[in-house]
Amino acid sequence: MNKKLSLLAAATALTLLTTQGAYAQKKYDTGASDTEIKIGNVEAYSGPASAYGIIGKTEDAYFKMINDQGGINGRKINFISYDDGYSPPKTVEQVRKLIESDEVFLVFNALGTPTQTAVQKYHNAKKVPQLFLATGASKWNDPKAFPWTMGFQPSYRVEARIFAKYIMKAKPDAKVAIFYANDDFGKDYVAGIKEIFGDKASSLIVAEESYETTEPSIDSHIVKLKGTGANVFVNIATPKFAAQAIKKIAELEWKPMQVMTDVSISIGAVMQPAGLQASEGVLSAGYLKDAADPQWKDDDGMKKFLAFVSKYMPGTDITDTNVVYGYTAAQALVQTLKQCGDDLTRENVMKQAASLKDFAPDTLIPGIKINTSSSDFAPIEQLKMMQFKGGKWDLFGDIISAETGG
Repeated sequence: MNKKLSLLAAATALTLLTTQGAYAQKKYDTGASDTEIKIGNVEAYSGPASAYGIIGKTEDAYFKMINDQGGINGRKINFISYDDGYSPPKTVEQVRKLIESDEVFLVFNALGTPTQTAVQKYHNAKKVPQLFLATGASKWNDPKAFPWTMGFQPSYRVEARIFAKYIMKAKPDAKVAIFYANDDFGKDYVAGIKEIFGDKASSLIVAEESYETTEPSIDSHIVKLKGTGANVFVNIATPKFAAQAIKKIAELEWKPMQVMTDVSISIGAVMQPAGLQASEGVLSAGYLKDAADPQWKDDDGMKKFLAFVSKYMPGTDITDTNVVYGYTAAQALVQTLKQCGDDLTRENVMKQAASLKDFAPDTLIPGIKINTSSSDFAPIEQLKMMQFKGGKWDLFGDIISAETGG
């Protein structure tokens, strides 16, 4: 009898062990299985920020390439991307659909500060990763309050601080006019500039002028700012409005030093519509290689990027930085999912996203690397200053690191 019992106990123990072993091998949350990983996304394919729509298209093409190569640890990516028209109520509707109807594993690189703010609490309540957001608001780096949200590009505040340092050094007699979007994106920049200007802010800044993304033209704002006698113009606008501002400044024959946010450095979407001559001399800071710049022609990473475009996105305008951006973000997601192995739980995805060490996607400027930790949800915190000359961006100076805390 005892012998039977002990055999039974041994068999039960063995079954338990085998089951635990199976669990240790593969763990899945909603949206992940042996064969696929469902990735959700919302993008401004229409509306005032539609210039960014190419980001979603690039990511879709990148995942097709990964699937053609056998997927990630044998699993294919099923990328579901919806248009939210850069409208927060629409974002709420589309993100709910992705999470509740499509049952995606995570939402990746969703675009826009006002739009993503509208769903941040929902994501965190549902414990569904809001991963590598396509917005540089500094608030995405708050792992304590929002452990399911992580940004991607350098934050607006980090970039604004770097600009402010540059302005103080390059133009000691600066009279600064700040032109900004009246939303979190614009306000974050203004805050970053003032943090560095400190006590001198009131004497350095001669004007602050905001615009609404619903305005058809911002010409009147530019005319007003020229009248302030400013010799530095800080252009904190999304592509359409940034291009309008550059064009109007040239028409008015106003010649301030122009510093423009990295979100609008696309040659195809901003500098060409503004006019290459009008754009000459504009300053910005970057972290991505410019695919149209001959300086990268022998660069291995750039060769991979160009091979991808010619096969998966033939005819795409490579002067559009948003294509390079989409590729970079997609590569970072693939790296994160690879690190997950067979533990495809939402918790592990966030853990792996917060364990990226010196990861250098093909398209980052050499020396700039992705680093994250459980207390640092800001993947890219380095930039290099650059100036628009002769139809392209020229990088200059050293790579500037700006930790979010300092």
